[in-house]
Amino acid sequence: MACADDTDDTVDYQITSEIDLHTFRPGEVSSLLREYFLECRKKEFLQVRVIHGKGTGNLREGVHRLLDQMPDEVIGYRLGNQDTGGWGATLVTLRPRSGK
Repeated sequence: MACADDTDDTVDYQITSEIDLHTFRPGEVSSLLREYFLECRKKEFLQVRVIHGKGTGNLREGVHRLLDQMPDEVIGYRLGNQDTGGWGATLVTLRPRSGK
């Protein structure tokens, strides 16, 4: 997956079953997560963890709103537990790609 910054340089990231949003600007999160979920589904990573931090809760709420808008890609989600990041992370179950 690649992400562009203000200088239009492309940065490649290794796709894993976890993404930490702390290094991204809020305006990047929606398109970033859509691309990330697509790549995860291609690699058949269907259980992923999105780390958004605890903070004020704005980023978490934005992530959850986006997940609610993706019923074709997302089966469900829940906050982490004490072992998976608590309310600073969201565990997402992705839908397998059809027609693999």
